[in-house]
Amino acid sequence: MADDYESFKKQILTLTKIDLNAYKEGQMKRRIDTLISKQKCKGYNEYVALIKSDHDKFEEFVNYLTINVSEFWRNPEQWKILEDKVIKDLVKNPTIKIWSAACSTGDEPYSLVMLLAKYLPLNRIKIIATDIDKQVLEKAQAGLYNEKSLKGLPDEFKKKYFEKVGDMNCKIKDEIKRCVDFKIHNLLLDPYPSMCDLIVCRNVLIYFTEEAKDQIYVKFFNALKPNGILFLGSTEQIISPAKIGFSTISSFFYKKG
Repeated sequence: MADDYESFKKQILTLTKIDLNAYKEGQMKRRIDTLISKQKCKGYNEYVALIKSDHDKFEEFVNYLTINVSEFWRNPEQWKILEDKVIKDLVKNPTIKIWSAACSTGDEPYSLVMLLAKYLPLNRIKIIATDIDKQVLEKAQAGLYNEKSLKGLPDEFKKKYFEKVGDMNCKIKDEIKRCVDFKIHNLLLDPYPSMCDLIVCRNVLIYFTEEAKDQIYVKFFNALKPNGILFLGSTEQIISPAKIGFSTISSFFYKKG
């Protein structure tokens, strides 16, 4: 299209607080060009004028970019255990290293930041978040979510750390996004981070074979500091944690040593 895509991105950032630089440009530009052509607009500037003047078209555009399949604070009772039995002790350490493995669209690492922020200033919080899928990491870095995905999140976090974008979507604030370092990682092939205080890997190991799971549990064990904690999903349990060296501190929570 004749109009400048760089200028379009800046206009969209001003209008919606969505930073299109967080998405893979070639793919996102093709998707947006398709949407613009569908509206029979001649270019980016004409399309911006359209969504400024037509509320329905604005909502259509935001929904086009929104992550619809995601969920913050999944299994709230487990997050309560995490806070009471793990986080309250963890924040006493001078430094904390946390890895959110197979983080998908970012709900989990962002939830961890918000929880830690109850006890620590944001400048002391840094979470490594990894996934094998480049696309979901791009969505995570964009930080745009459908309001439905926030239904389980405590109200205090919704009010403090999210901004409304249109009628049905929310964008997580940059101060939270800055606390998470997203990286591509293959749990089966790539080296693991070392000396972690907490590893969170939920609702992904169910897709692996028993042999692969056993290998991953051992790697998680080796990636933890002494007394470090592994937090698994509600569909996952280590059958014989003591054989690896874990002790069970609660359902789905395992301590090294």
